Order: sequence, then C-alpha cells, then structure tokens
Amino acid sequence: MSLVLASGSAARRRLLEAAGLSFEVEVPRVDEEAAKASLRAEALRPRDQADALAELKALSVSRSRPDFVIGADQMLALGDDVFDKPKSAEEAREHLLLLRGRTHELVTAAVIAREGAIIWRHVDTPKLRMRNFSDAFLDDYLAQAGDQVLRSVGAYQLEGLGAQLFERVDGDYFSVLGLQLLPLLAFLREHGIARP
Repeated sequence: MSLVLASGSAARRRLLEAAGLSFEVEVPRVDEEAAKASLRAEALRPRDQADALAELKALSVSRSRPDFVIGADQMLALGDDVFDKPKSAEEAREHLLLLRGRTHELVTAAVIAREGAIIWRHVDTPKLRMRNFSDAFLDDYLAQAGDQVLRSVGAYQLEGLGAQLFERVDGDYFSVLGLQLLPLLAFLREHGIARP
C-alpha cells in the first residue's frame, strides 16, 4: 500500500520527507477558490472550512487510486476574519500590519482518504502572537523574504525569517508548518505505512 500527498505544498512535502516516509505527490484538481467562496457563503467557521478543503483535496485524488491519500489545508483566523495567501507584496504588507501586535489562530486540518472514503482526520489550532515590530523592520523583512511571503497564509514561514515576527507560539510546531505530523505518523504506524 502506498502513500500519496494530495498537495502542491513544498512545506508539507519537506515534512514528510524529513520524517523518512516514502510517498508520491499528486496535486489535486480542485477549484480551491470556488470551494472557499462556497464554504464562506455558508458562514462556516474557519475550522470547518479548513477541514472541508482538506477532505475535498484528499477525495479528489483518492477516488482514482487505492492508496492512502493525505489531504491538508490551513486557514489563518484573526477573530472573525480569515486570511488567504497574499497575492502581492503590498497585500502581504497589509496582512502583516493587521496581524502586528495581535494573536491569531492557524487552523490546520489533515485527512486521510482511501478508495474515496475518509478514514482519518485531525484538526489542530495553534495560536501565534506577533510582536509589535516597527514599520522599518517590516520593510526590511519584506525586502529580505521576497516572493516567499506569497507562499503561505500570514505572509510568513516560521521555520525561517518569519520567526523574527513573533513573540509567542502556543501549539504544535508541525501544525504551524502545515501538517500535524505526530498524529499522522501514529495513524500511519497503526496501518503499516510507517515503521512501528
């Protein structure tokens, strides 16, 4: 039985590789923007939106193969507002200004599907507090980070330069990076996909 990551996320791929797992990557063919719009029109909580998107991705790949398929999604929630990946450096700056000096939640959902059915799910919600950095620091951060700010919700990668933005992180580090690795590995060990 093989393992498939239904995601184009380089961070998730790196996490699974670093954990020593053998897997394939198949980017799901889903209209994520349309799915998000539909879920938000239903006024679903960020937790439920992230879970539904993770499920959609896993099922879209799982229906055509017998493997264990991992789907994942992440939402940044600041109160009632949900942030998507910024589309430009200007939008990244706006996001970071809104997050500055405040605590936000990073809702991380993962599911495993097999033969078109969900057989495991896990949602985790780390809380992250950004420090009250200066405008000059923000300008320097954006210049140094470059296009990396466009690759994640919140315009940061905690595993790199983005760590400089924070004063506190409460929750699982792997979940912040985009995948709840420890619960996932436990499930995969139980099913003979990872070594016991």
